[in-house]
Amino acid sequence: MGQATPRLPHFFLERTIFTRWILTSGAACSVFAFMAVGQSAKVPVAAAHPEAVSSEKAMELAEQGHCKEAMKTLKRTVASGVNGEQRKRAGLLGVRCAMTTGDLANAEELLQLLGRAFPQDPEVLYVTVHAYSDLSTRAAQQLAAVAPESAEARKLNAESLELQGKWNEAAKQYEEILKKTPDARGIHFRLGRVYLSKPGGTPDEIALGKKELREEVAIDPKNTAALYVLGEMARQESDWPEAIAQFSSAAKLDANFGDAFMGWGAALIAERKFDEAVAPLRQAARLQPGNTAAHYNLGLALLRSGKKEEADKEFAVQKRLLAEQEAEKNALVEGNKPQ
Repeated sequence: MGQATPRLPHFFLERTIFTRWILTSGAACSVFAFMAVGQSAKVPVAAAHPEAVSSEKAMELAEQGHCKEAMKTLKRTVASGVNGEQRKRAGLLGVRCAMTTGDLANAEELLQLLGRAFPQDPEVLYVTVHAYSDLSTRAAQQLAAVAPESAEARKLNAESLELQGKWNEAAKQYEEILKKTPDARGIHFRLGRVYLSKPGGTPDEIALGKKELREEVAIDPKNTAALYVLGEMARQESDWPEAIAQFSSAAKLDANFGDAFMGWGAALIAERKFDEAVAPLRQAARLQPGNTAAHYNLGLALLRSGKKEEADKEFAVQKRLLAEQEAEKNALVEGNKPQ
């Protein structure tokens, strides 16, 4: 059978992907800079008439480093319905041109065009990873240069320190922000996250983390991440009424927050409120159809509510998912064995 309680998400991050910003003092080292090395300096044939450049000529110009003359036609080629390989080549050359010349607007436009035209192409995805990484690094460096003492720069720096496990240094950055703007939204949550993320946190640090989360909710009652973590802390302490209150608040604010629905339903089961647990657990299973614990908990709530037939269906789903996971695990083990 699956676990009856949800697992605390690693690092207490917001449910959106946490941006891996790293502030550096030197110039950005980009894959696109290396891609541009060795380009010819020949004068473009159609430089005076960029609108007349053909797709093939535009790609030739781009390969030679004449990006300004080629860009308009490259973009038009990617947006057109011409041969797929030609479109892809034009787009990749356009991205390289835009990144090496600092033309960030065209870089983003071309990445979006390529993403729509070739959503699963490995080469496009590879270039996209490097392009957005480079764009984020450039933006971070610009922020550090133009507003190094701003709340935004401090948040960025603190996030980088968190990723490095430098908890005390990260906390100081958030504390500096709160000195100037004590009611700033999101900062108490981030500071609480620091206290709670430190390995081997002391009881005092855990208490400080909870205090910061409560302060965040007082400032921003709609901060679902803070509500969820407070609910999870209450669950770990077996404070079921508090867990129900926090999880349900988060779930009611965000209809797609599967973990909050899971926590809500599991806490209701712990309080033996099986009928009440069915609805949030149905939503959890709908949002997370591959989550074995969601189906197990829903089956348990249904069974204890006198709905055995429905419960058996959920247990069957859970059993199938567990079997599939075991098969995948075994296949991975077999694939890694030496031949």
